[in-house]
Amino acid sequence: MTTSPPKALITGAGSGIGRALAIEASRSGHDLVLVGRRQEQLEGTAALLDKAQLQLVAADITTPEGRADIVAATGNRLDVLVNNAGRLAVGRLTDLDDAEIAATVGTNLTAAVQLTRDLVPALCAAQGRIVNIGSMFGLIAFPYFSAYSATKFAMRGLSDALRRELSEFGISVTYVAPRATRTPAQGSFAHLVEPFGMALDDPDRVARRAWDGIMAGRKTIYPGPGERIFALLQVLAPSIIDMALTHKAGSAKAQAALNSYTKQKEA
Repeated sequence: MTTSPPKALITGAGSGIGRALAIEASRSGHDLVLVGRRQEQLEGTAALLDKAQLQLVAADITTPEGRADIVAATGNRLDVLVNNAGRLAVGRLTDLDDAEIAATVGTNLTAAVQLTRDLVPALCAAQGRIVNIGSMFGLIAFPYFSAYSATKFAMRGLSDALRRELSEFGISVTYVAPRATRTPAQGSFAHLVEPFGMALDDPDRVARRAWDGIMAGRKTIYPGPGERIFALLQVLAPSIIDMALTHKAGSAKAQAALNSYTKQKEA
């Protein structure tokens, strides 16, 4: 009897962490359903993959029509769902308009909830795994990332809730919290990297660590011990984190970078 390879669906697979995760999943022998808004970017990812059964779905996960196309392409069985698609809204809260906030929440959170709901039957059939790509900003909230951090905190809560709700169906859940990563999206906060002393990781490194943890069945995947210490401080002594980040946020470098970025957006 021939056993079909496991199947993984990855959203936001056209670049960055999503593309790197597709490469890792292909190497591990998974058939792939790669989702993104732009066909040409998905084709760029496909060109980098090992041989695998591959479907490219150019769809907008924030729309019912886009999600319907994804569900149809997936079929009745899914082993791994990776909710990776996301967007950033960076800057002072007072400089974010309604459209930016709605698009950030809609892509990062609402669409992930809706797509996961729609794929639960296929995940049940395989007793599969949901993987939610969060962020260290979902553990330690940075100033000027308010809308983005809110969505990543919510994704962490969603992961815990789904792990408890869907366990009776044999569905597991993994929450991945990378640090800031060198991706095309990083350009939207490049001006804040130096003022906040951010360390940027390579997406290939992030994906390898994440995929190893996913295949090992881990519930949570964090970058390293340093971030775990900061996360513990956030819980036990939040005033220390408040002082450090408030100081950096108010520094002359940070304010100058924000003012320059705001002017560029308005131009």
